[in-house]
Amino acid sequence: MSLCLRPLDGARQQVLEFGITTSPPGRLTTEVDPFGNTRHVLTVNETHDTLEVVSVSTVEVAPPPSLPQSLEPEAWEVVRFWTTDLDLWQFTHPSPGAGPTPALTEFVSETGIGPGSDPLTDLAALASTLNDNFEYVAGSTSVDSPIDEILATRQGVCQDYAHVMIAIARSWGVPTRYVSGYLYVEDAPADGAGPASTATHAWVECRLPQLGWVEFDPTNRTLTDHRYVRTAVGRDYRDVPPTRGVVEGGANSGLDVDVRVTRLADATPP
Repeated sequence: MSLCLRPLDGARQQVLEFGITTSPPGRLTTEVDPFGNTRHVLTVNETHDTLEVVSVSTVEVAPPPSLPQSLEPEAWEVVRFWTTDLDLWQFTHPSPGAGPTPALTEFVSETGIGPGSDPLTDLAALASTLNDNFEYVAGSTSVDSPIDEILATRQGVCQDYAHVMIAIARSWGVPTRYVSGYLYVEDAPADGAGPASTATHAWVECRLPQLGWVEFDPTNRTLTDHRYVRTAVGRDYRDVPPTRGVVEGGANSGLDVDVRVTRLADATPP
């Protein structure tokens, strides 16, 4: 089994502690995938009825820098030039979970959303449009659901919001990638009406001139802040599932997930 559970280290996020334990115990090896994510490969070579994987991390997250009201006038020209950049090719072209479909074309036409004069403003408007048109309903889709499902029902979860935003932003030429991680929710809704801290969360990163990668959360109509913990990045969900593997034997299997995000303390200013 491949475990993509270790949070990312970066400019705003540092992993202070990380550990994985399994029951029954198995052999763990570490590797880094093409997107820079750390993965652990778990092998359990004994008969078992259940497998429990427990991952515990302590992460320090700094607030993001403030953003300008808009970018330089030539920003869209720079963005569109990136479509020919081989280093960004995988984030400017369709991927299996985030690509063009007739339903997506119809949705874009219906909402009238499109690039204007400023990429930063336009992407924020795109995130707001998705939030206005979709309803968060836990369990309404599965990890394998295509974007046409949320476009038809207008109901989905954070993964679906992210996939639709990625597909549209890439159609504009914006390098966009999927982010998997955790969100600290102080008062998580008990009725499943919004993304709670008992599950993983998903949002998007868009590459912009002057700013680099900027994170948008269309599910919550917001930019990310210190409450967001980044675990992995990829083209879409299929690149970054927390667990993926093969089990030999048995006719049926099920998966239970429990995520707990606890705020330990605010950092003391120097």
